Amino acid sequence: MNFIAENLDIAMFLVLAAALLRGYPVTFTLAGVATIFAGLGAILGAFDTALLGALSQRLFGIMTNQVLIAIPLFVFMGIVLERSRLAEELLEEMGRLFGTRRGGLAVSVVVVGTLLAASTGIVGATVITMALIALPAMLRNGYSKRLAAGTVCTAGTLGQIIPPSTLLIILSEVMSSAYQQAQFEQGKFTVETISVGQTFAAALLPGLVLVALYIVYILALAWIRPERAPAMPRDAAEPVSTRQLLRVLLPPVFLIVAVLGSIVGGVATPTEAASVGAVGALLLATYRRDEGARGASLLAIAALAGIVVLASSTSIRLQRSDADLGVWIVAALGACLVAVVAWGIWRAIRHAAREGYLGVINTRTMSVSSMIFGTIIGASVFSLVFRGLGGDKRIEHLVEAMPGGATGALVFVMVLIFLLGFILDFVEISVILLPIVVPALIVMGHDPIWLAVLIAINLQTSFLTPPFGFSLFYLRGAAPPEITTGDIYRGVIPFIALQAVGVSLIWVLPGIATWLPAVMFGR
Repeated sequence: MNFIAENLDIAMFLVLAAALLRGYPVTFTLAGVATIFAGLGAILGAFDTALLGALSQRLFGIMTNQVLIAIPLFVFMGIVLERSRLAEELLEEMGRLFGTRRGGLAVSVVVVGTLLAASTGIVGATVITMALIALPAMLRNGYSKRLAAGTVCTAGTLGQIIPPSTLLIILSEVMSSAYQQAQFEQGKFTVETISVGQTFAAALLPGLVLVALYIVYILALAWIRPERAPAMPRDAAEPVSTRQLLRVLLPPVFLIVAVLGSIVGGVATPTEAASVGAVGALLLATYRRDEGARGASLLAIAALAGIVVLASSTSIRLQRSDADLGVWIVAALGACLVAVVAWGIWRAIRHAAREGYLGVINTRTMSVSSMIFGTIIGASVFSLVFRGLGGDKRIEHLVEAMPGGATGALVFVMVLIFLLGFILDFVEISVILLPIVVPALIVMGHDPIWLAVLIAINLQTSFLTPPFGFSLFYLRGAAPPEITTGDIYRGVIPFIALQAVGVSLIWVLPGIATWLPAVMFGR
């Protein structure tokens, strides 16, 4: 019995893996397995049930976490932009711009994936949209099935590494908690934290490095094997209008500057910036879909931009005793801008309700957000019981015992994350594994910001690794019949290798991840 009691943590992890492989719902599996093993541990004297008293505080902390509250708003923003046909128009214009060059259509898919990543961040919507529009065009122009499928799959996953993204928000919270825990273990009680802005800033350049690697690979392949990525005939490509190109480029750029700029620049918290993004996306969707009210939508969008500029450049405090006429004028201007935006929001909601897509947006936002928060809550229950059974100490000792010291431990963890990506998604890995292994890595001397970026790219790979890579599923459901599952799997292999190259570059040149946070946040 002592042997069983001492190894309940191992059995708990194995039972969880077996249940997930059987296809049981993740949230209920995490909480159910934790409950069963808490009971077994209590019976065998290996678990103190008093630890469960902390469960309510944990759950309340998750639901009121100011960083995690931004997730539903970013999900809402992405789904609204999906409904506004932003991706379709971007793909059409970029295809005309680059299509007459070898590999140009594939490059246009990567560029559009980058823009959508920085404005929507919804992987499923991006992959499906590009599969329905870009993939048939690439096949018609003689592209290799594998290259076409791999490019669409990979470009769609950029929304997980290029900020703002749900992965980076969750990872920021997990890394910040792990960093604080590591400092407590080192005897530091005046602890530092990691903000979402720092994580976003750290991931920006590495994300663009990945984009550059993809484009270089596509152009090199098109040069070496032109039959795999031929250019479109010039007479088949319509001329690109500068006005039309700006019309489709400016909306995502506006959102990127408003949302990402305000977070990284320290003007707004992630939740505040996500609110601006959600409102901006709703106004842009109305501008796209309601041709009769484009002037009103543009006015509201301009007012929203004015509020962002005003908030970043001045602070209005009417209760101050030294508030002069200038302060009151600025306050009146701000009130007018807020009124215009409120009027625009009311018109946008009324239009969305009249057209029948408001309910779809709300339902999808609720379902995606519930899935994410349900998994986080289930993982919190699992983590509490796992720690109570001594599992965290066992894994910390295993990491510390890896040959090669700190480098060997990091290699072990990165390989483990990569292998788990074949069967688990990024949320499960982030909230189950990382809180256990990351504190030990930080204690061993690894920079938490640099570590977060390495892990983020590794987690992004889980969308591409068979058999359970979500991007593969999305593409399989939307791809033409001539694209087989084998084509998709073989098509993503070079891009997985490129992501490994990206991780290696950031490992060898850590400044790619740490330079921008150091410049902007002094870290």
